[in-house]
Amino acid sequence: MATPSPIDQLREVLAGTARAISGNAEVELAFTADAPVQSGRNLKVPMPGRTLPADQLAEARGFADSFALRLRLHDAALHARGAPAEPVARAVHDAVETARIEALGARGFSGIAENLDASLTMRMRSDPIARARTRDEVPLSTAVQLMVRERLTGKPAPEAAAGGLALVSDWIEEKAGAELDALALAMDDQAAFARLIATLLEDLELTEGQLEPDDADDGGDDADDGDDEGQDDDQGEDDQSGQGDAEMEARGEQRESDDPQGEGQDRDDSAEPGDDMDGEDGDDGGDGMLPVRPNRPTSDLPPQFDYKAYTTRFDEVVSATDLCDAEELDRLRAYLDQQLVHLQGVVTKLANRLQRRLMAQQSRSWDFDQDEGLLDAARLARVVVNPMQSLSYKVERDTDFRDTVVTLLIDNSGSMRGRPISIAAISADILARTLERCGVKAEVLGFTTRAWKGGQARDAWLAQGRPLLPGRLNDLRHIVYKEADEPWRRAKKSLGLMMREGLLKENIDGEALLWAHSRLIARPEERKILMVISDGAPVDDSTLSVNSGSYLERHLRQVIGWIESRSPVELVAIGIGHDVTRYYARAVTIMDVDQLAGTMIEQLASLFDDP
Repeated sequence: MATPSPIDQLREVLAGTARAISGNAEVELAFTADAPVQSGRNLKVPMPGRTLPADQLAEARGFADSFALRLRLHDAALHARGAPAEPVARAVHDAVETARIEALGARGFSGIAENLDASLTMRMRSDPIARARTRDEVPLSTAVQLMVRERLTGKPAPEAAAGGLALVSDWIEEKAGAELDALALAMDDQAAFARLIATLLEDLELTEGQLEPDDADDGGDDADDGDDEGQDDDQGEDDQSGQGDAEMEARGEQRESDDPQGEGQDRDDSAEPGDDMDGEDGDDGGDGMLPVRPNRPTSDLPPQFDYKAYTTRFDEVVSATDLCDAEELDRLRAYLDQQLVHLQGVVTKLANRLQRRLMAQQSRSWDFDQDEGLLDAARLARVVVNPMQSLSYKVERDTDFRDTVVTLLIDNSGSMRGRPISIAAISADILARTLERCGVKAEVLGFTTRAWKGGQARDAWLAQGRPLLPGRLNDLRHIVYKEADEPWRRAKKSLGLMMREGLLKENIDGEALLWAHSRLIARPEERKILMVISDGAPVDDSTLSVNSGSYLERHLRQVIGWIESRSPVELVAIGIGHDVTRYYARAVTIMDVDQLAGTMIEQLASLFDDP
């Protein structure tokens, strides 16, 4: 039996500790190269380097301890009932609760306290508060969290955040100093603590009047929806711990938009897009209320959202074959084929099942005993036996299987690195082959950015004096792995590019959806299906650090609402460890990446089975 690697041993130790702290034996822990996140009992913490540097070890321990404490000390339903709708207020509300959980959990446990402190110090180095030069650039949620932490534990803010905190601390003290002092007296009672947070938000002028929880959303849904809501809050608050104000506000906006639509799949199809468009744009007018637009092609109505790119000069739509030479593509494809060996049996069986279902819909069917048509040779025997019998004819029945094209849009962000992107590539490969055999065109696309935390777009913004609210501030990279009209045998090498180290960076989902949608709309096929595979909300540190923290996520919601309500494209999504049902009307979430292949095939099969 092979000896576990140091990384595997560390993961087992952290998982065991998390189970002990949380008191939940079903907690699972994994490493991630992207943003740390908690989804229910599944924890993802930063992966340390191979040599296990001390600071990276402490950071991983800190996140694991924080997530485990949240499972033990946090009532997600209670927290959701008192959460404000406005994204900045919600981000502060979540940040203060995080400070309570960590202060309460670390009390009397010096090891946990040291881990949390080390993790906070690491986070603050990359938080926008460390780069802030003016008060407007300081993320309020981070600043308030640090001040609450100091009140509850007596520990000052990390050195990296001290300068940014000093820009706003006097103003916060003036507005809400009394409430900050009172929080320490209620830290053992989450309900009382939440009431103090509500007063704190009013004093900071982030909310108006008494917060009134939306009973219809938080308390009136079914049990499953309530569980999802709780998980959403856990995930949102944990992301705030790991990503600062920008990521947290995005999660907060995500939940805010989710609340009025908590019924998920049961809501009317036109309700979500209409609410979304009114809430975000407000300029649709009468056109926004039209159920159909019979005389206006979709291509003539591009979505007008409160979203912009600082510059599109450095964006690129690139073929996979242009990103590396043929020799490297051969090597990457060989590596993908090695991964395919272990999964090919299971996935091929699922693909064959899909093929049989599609071919059954396309197979010929006949109406017999007709007065005219083709002569039915199978019934000639009765004419021989009795010449008085008339000849029998048959007529081929029309099938309703429409000419179809399917686009697979795969998230190529850093969090997909490793097994998720391998299985996504394998599934896309086999699915493209299967659809091709069934006469269904298939296109495989990917989306990421050209650089981490801003590329040439950010450099141009800095050179022009850092204008306020610049919009999207990174360079898009949209990748065409396989075109719809391209045979699989010609594109198979390109799919191996997903295995390339360094390809996966950040994800800006809204613009990627619009790009894939525009390609589908231009296709001649009668039926168009767009399947999105993602494992997280849109994240681009460069953009979120200088715009509203909900900037990318709000745009994604608007794009989805527009496609689902106004476009002939059928949209379906699969979330890997991330609840995408809060975004898409037709979606499924899987917690184990090994389920991806089967889920993709079942989702497509269900679409084709629909009348």
